[in-house]
Amino acid sequence: MNNLTSDLPSALVIMGVSGSGKSTIGEALSARLGWRYEDGDRFHPTANVAKMSAGHPLTDADRWPWLQAIAAEIERCRAAGEHVIIACSALKKAYRDILVHGRDDIRMVYLKGSEALIADRIGHRKGHFMPPGLLASQFATLEPPADQEHPVTVSVDAPVEVIVDRILQQLDIDPGYQPNRSS
Repeated sequence: MNNLTSDLPSALVIMGVSGSGKSTIGEALSARLGWRYEDGDRFHPTANVAKMSAGHPLTDADRWPWLQAIAAEIERCRAAGEHVIIACSALKKAYRDILVHGRDDIRMVYLKGSEALIADRIGHRKGHFMPPGLLASQFATLEPPADQEHPVTVSVDAPVEVIVDRILQQLDIDPGYQPNRSS
């Protein structure tokens, strides 16, 4: 299994519908790999957050500046030689194309789950700007990544550590991988 930093992707984009566990899994992967974690939601323009908070789904025109800001952050990290994990819904192939931009060192990690399971999770979470009523629109928009995109696809119907282990296995990263934490 892979344990050389130079062989690892420079960025992992944790994708899926709202409530699939992007932030939780992204943070757990970050802790395991020693990579920086960014929540893609922080790149949303204020108008997008207000629109979603009011229960209105975003349009593609709303999403382009958000996706471009995330892509710029990925590129900044790549240029600095950093590894980054970013949680971003990336529901359509066109969105993922903006994020990956033809680079083979950026991998999509698709958190796959049933609408019923994810609706139940959303019903129990507090303080998130995405209201449960928009979940159906997210599933309607979702274009699961195709094999040509070389996604890492994992079911969210498992404990966090199991999901992280499955992601590492698909990336050919030894689950015992220890990042070089020296300065």
